Amino acid sequence: MSSGAGLLNRSGQSGGAPPPGRPDVAPRWAHRGLGAASILVAVVALITATSGPGAVSSTLADKPEAPPPPQAVVAIQSGTTTPINPATPINVAVQHGTLQNVQVTDTKTGKKIDGQLAADSASWGTTVGLSYADSYQIDATAIGPDHQVVHQTGTITTIKPAIQAYPSFIPAPSQNNVGVGQPLVVKFDHPVTDKAAAEKALTVTSSPEQAGGWYWISPSEVHYRPQVYWQPNTTINLTANMFGVDLGKGTFGETNRSETVKVHDSWIAKADGKSETMNIYQNGNLVKTMPISLGSAKYPSHVGPHIVSDKQPTMTMDSCTYGVCEGQAGYYKEKVDQDVRISNDGEFVHSAPWSTGQQGDSNVSHGCVNLSPANAKWFFDHFNVGDVVEITNSGGPPLPVYDTYGDWEPTWDQWQAGSAVH
Repeated sequence: MSSGAGLLNRSGQSGGAPPPGRPDVAPRWAHRGLGAASILVAVVALITATSGPGAVSSTLADKPEAPPPPQAVVAIQSGTTTPINPATPINVAVQHGTLQNVQVTDTKTGKKIDGQLAADSASWGTTVGLSYADSYQIDATAIGPDHQVVHQTGTITTIKPAIQAYPSFIPAPSQNNVGVGQPLVVKFDHPVTDKAAAEKALTVTSSPEQAGGWYWISPSEVHYRPQVYWQPNTTINLTANMFGVDLGKGTFGETNRSETVKVHDSWIAKADGKSETMNIYQNGNLVKTMPISLGSAKYPSHVGPHIVSDKQPTMTMDSCTYGVCEGQAGYYKEKVDQDVRISNDGEFVHSAPWSTGQQGDSNVSHGCVNLSPANAKWFFDHFNVGDVVEITNSGGPPLPVYDTYGDWEPTWDQWQAGSAVH
């Protein structure tokens, strides 16, 4: 082959001049080479554009800046728009920060109200009760993550009840030693409409623990007794958390009170109108038997358990106190010794020297338990508030539950039905 010969194409023709009538075009591989070169140039240009100094600036500009730290937000949680119940604590809280100082001031007295800061310094609350019909200024300071100090103030007012009901106790706190039959009595000086609310605010605990319950004698008086007599040497705690309790119809509890009562030995006297004798038991053991005279057929003694509520060495008994007055048949007014009250209906265990001939033989009294002077003195010395006198076979009606104290006359089921909380 001569040196001037051209390359052969796929058809075996020379790569020289194109055949007659065919355009002068570049070979296909030449076009492919140009396309590849163009793509390479474009890629290089793109890489240059996205990785050069301008591209770095563009990426940094598109990245969002970190938000500034939040400011502390202080809230007085109890609210400042409507009066609150003074039993509700005032609470102050902070979001995004910590409380530095909180002061609550009684605007009437200028007194600072005690409170406590939570361990995380995110909240603060009062630790003492407020007062009815009062107002309180709150000043709170907090600091947030932005190191900015935030100050918040507010004023809170408390409700003004139309009536405040005071809960008195029987036995009184000064009478802290009682017998096994002693009920606990809470008397309000105003009627209670919402008895359930009042009852839920009353708590009784005993050691040793004994089942017990409340019974409403009237809208203003509620009694508590165990299912059976208290065990000797029981310690009883009564708490009335009444302050701030809505008792209904504009009446609120006036205050909180509590007392602790100790139960002494069991003293139970069993007076039998049939045998005209009274057996006396200390802690279940018979220690004394006495001849007695109970109420006559005209004035029969009430039957059932009676509880000693008071005793006086001497008093004047006047039948006019129960409707038999001077000039009427059966009237009497005389000085009587060794008087132990066992009902609010004029029934006593007392000295009756005028009936010693009938004691142990017949029932001739006006409802009392008559004893000889010597036996009356022994009884007076051994029986005290809360001790029990059980009367049977007298011919009289049961002692009413509302009498001081007829609490042991109802059965346990009847007693539980007298509760406002079921």
